[in-house]
Amino acid sequence: MAYMLLVVEEPDERRKAGLGEGQRRYARMLDFAQDLNKRGLLIRTESLSSQADGVRIRKRGGKLAAVDGPFAEAKEIIGGFFLLSCDTLEEAIAIGNECPAVEWSTVEVRGLGPCFIEAD
Repeated sequence: MAYMLLVVEEPDERRKAGLGEGQRRYARMLDFAQDLNKRGLLIRTESLSSQADGVRIRKRGGKLAAVDGPFAEAKEIIGGFFLLSCDTLEEAIAIGNECPAVEWSTVEVRGLGPCFIEAD
């Protein structure tokens, strides 16, 4: 089954870390990704650009709206992800515990699944 590790950061975490620390963190994350790849668990990984570069779009009542970042109301942002092939949720959680980002962010583990809820 596919599971996603979402790296959930405070909006200004990268700025607070500074360039040197940011580069060290990035190198650790690259090493983590290479290890997952060697173990045959990694499907895909990416870091996301700053929310300041993002745009939120929505359509309500037939009206489209687009809001450019940064998003003042954001308490957390998705900084990146690892898409994994794991046999169980427990395996995905164990891999999440190995992720260096748990030291400065939150790593959320989610299985891929339908975007609807089946009736009981």
